[in-house]
Amino acid sequence: MPVNHYENFPVASWLVPARLRSPVEAIYAFARTADDVADEGDFPPAERLARLDAFLRALDQIEAGIRPAEAMLGRLADAVAAYGLPVSLLRDLIDAFRQDVTTTRYPTFATLLDYSRRSANPIGRLVLHVFDSTTPGGKMVSESNFRQADAICSALQLINFWQDIAVDWRKGRIYIPQEDLARFGVGEEDIAAQRANGPWRDLMAFQCARARGMLDSGFPLGLGLPGRLGLEIRATIHGGATILDRIDAVSGDVFRHRPVLGAFDWVAILAKSVSKRAPA
Repeated sequence: MPVNHYENFPVASWLVPARLRSPVEAIYAFARTADDVADEGDFPPAERLARLDAFLRALDQIEAGIRPAEAMLGRLADAVAAYGLPVSLLRDLIDAFRQDVTTTRYPTFATLLDYSRRSANPIGRLVLHVFDSTTPGGKMVSESNFRQADAICSALQLINFWQDIAVDWRKGRIYIPQEDLARFGVGEEDIAAQRANGPWRDLMAFQCARARGMLDSGFPLGLGLPGRLGLEIRATIHGGATILDRIDAVSGDVFRHRPVLGAFDWVAILAKSVSKRAPA
């Protein structure tokens, strides 16, 4: 799927059965496009919010059975109709992106998780809905599966934050909870100066360990779901774990060593995923 963003994690990749790539791509395209409205370009906040409100109006149309004329939204409407996707999850995404326009600091880890609940978790739940509709017996949509998918998606959101600390700082945002900065004795001036000293290393080790624990708690989902979806989930988890390994390897200095994954990394990730090995 063509996107203009570097991505660490496979989305609608060849691991997903061909017949299901279209709805997964439609979900992802909607999320990326709306996220770009919140993040990219030089538009003032009021215009960003107005554009995101237009997405909400389009979702109202889709829920009413009206297919929007815009191609990306039309594909999303087709996916919603064909797979019974909950439009409320798509609204959660827009709500999170609106928050990105107005919120630049998070006081506690709980408030950050609440953001992730809306910015990341809907993607996992929507994918489960897509696969559930084509699976005999429809056993993928369950509270247990949702909890594990949420853990994976929130962990991936956190990992993205940790690798992009310098990028987000330039946008005026800090996603590290303020309570954690205070706990480890790190100030915003340290981020501005890219000061990867002892307190910073301890802070980043803590954040990486927390995200790794969430990936681990979601790993059983990759073992419990059949075929390519289970493989896709395991590969996604191993991709996230590899990024965490890279951050740990540079003692948290993501300012000078932003971790990325290359082709050789994905070969190793796929091998681990096929063998059903949990992240170390």
